[in-house]
Amino acid sequence: MANLPPSTPTLGEAFFYWLKLGFISFGGPMGQIAMMHTDLVEKKRWISEHRFLHALNFCMILPGPEAIQLAIYISWLMHGVVGAVMAGVLFFMPAFLLLSVLAGVYLAWGDVPLMQGLFYGIKPAVVAIVLFAAWRIGSKALKNSVLWGIAAAAFVAIFVFGIGFPWIVLAAALLGVIGGKVMPDKFKGGGGHGASDKQYGAAVIDDHTPTPAHAQFSWMKLGMTLAVFVGIWGLAMLVVGGQQTLNDMGSFFTKAAFLTIGGAYAVLPYVYQGGVEQYGWLTGPQMIDGLALGETTPGPLIMVVTWVGYLGGVTKEVFTNPLAAGFAGAAVATFFTFLPSFLFILAVGPVVESSRNDIKFTAPLTGVTAAVVGVIMNLAVFFAWHTFWPKATDATPFTAPFEWFAVVVAIAAFIALWKYKVDVMKVIGVCAVLGLVYTLAMGAM
Repeated sequence: MANLPPSTPTLGEAFFYWLKLGFISFGGPMGQIAMMHTDLVEKKRWISEHRFLHALNFCMILPGPEAIQLAIYISWLMHGVVGAVMAGVLFFMPAFLLLSVLAGVYLAWGDVPLMQGLFYGIKPAVVAIVLFAAWRIGSKALKNSVLWGIAAAAFVAIFVFGIGFPWIVLAAALLGVIGGKVMPDKFKGGGGHGASDKQYGAAVIDDHTPTPAHAQFSWMKLGMTLAVFVGIWGLAMLVVGGQQTLNDMGSFFTKAAFLTIGGAYAVLPYVYQGGVEQYGWLTGPQMIDGLALGETTPGPLIMVVTWVGYLGGVTKEVFTNPLAAGFAGAAVATFFTFLPSFLFILAVGPVVESSRNDIKFTAPLTGVTAAVVGVIMNLAVFFAWHTFWPKATDATPFTAPFEWFAVVVAIAAFIALWKYKVDVMKVIGVCAVLGLVYTLAMGAM
């Protein structure tokens, strides 16, 4: 019965879901958020639409990768600290291992034509996934003309004027503050209480489900959480402190983690400047190659730090064995980049849970959600542009060649997702095979 919630998933069931997500989380943060919405809100009904959007809004205004923080938040609500750590680690671990292996292959042979063929098909699938995310989240979050207006303004701001994402989020939050006072009915987040019941049925964590004991706020809990994380960070720095390059990586990527407001694209210039120009861990072309692989491998785009760390470990010879040096650099860069994400959720999450029925807090977050829809549309356009015209530049935006095959694959992938509700993993798999077959056929001609 749709009006009865499903049984609460066991820790084992949750483990296998987050593990699966780690392997198929293509499409950047918006594609990953779309996958979680499809699985957790619509299919499994582990969390209601209202609670999902409230958590998403909070994660959007935090430093750090919003998709992994959303996964940490939902799993924390359901299974406490163990669930939070489990979901977060499983979210980035497949990408960490894959990028580390690719970095080793890259340094040894410099080219992976098989992977290039697979990624050629994955790229248009990513375009479809992100576009589908914009449609799905927008159709549920934009409940009135005011929110549609905020979404449109956000798209124009970032697409036409190139305004930074943090400024768009700030403006949307301020509009939400004002709107919550002037027209509160227009800024009720998540479509109002009960909205999720009408759309998908009751959820394990439903609109009216009380906040579990482990997620309730207390000053003592906040102080203990902060102390534990400071201790973990200090111990980790002590462990790597004997090796100068690893020590530099620990300090540098900790700073980078607190600068990722607006997603990975906002912090990439900082990582480039530090990794290439300041420390010389890798070259400019190597950074660009790593970014290309980061775009087309599962996990958040900020996983490019794994690539930077691996190449930096080998370049600076932190160990005599290149494999050990590479994995050490990759592990340090990844650990210090993602540690703050767990801190943000476990320390501030209880405050967010206590505020979800207060219009003073929810209205700004509703404004942020509306702006995010416009930003997702911009991301879809950006991916489509670079996928369909791979040699395009700002000066010559439609430089040949035009990849007609990628357009066909993207359209087919969108139809499969939208009309036929095909599983995202199957869409990605089929598109990857099509890309490989096409590139092999073209190479043989």
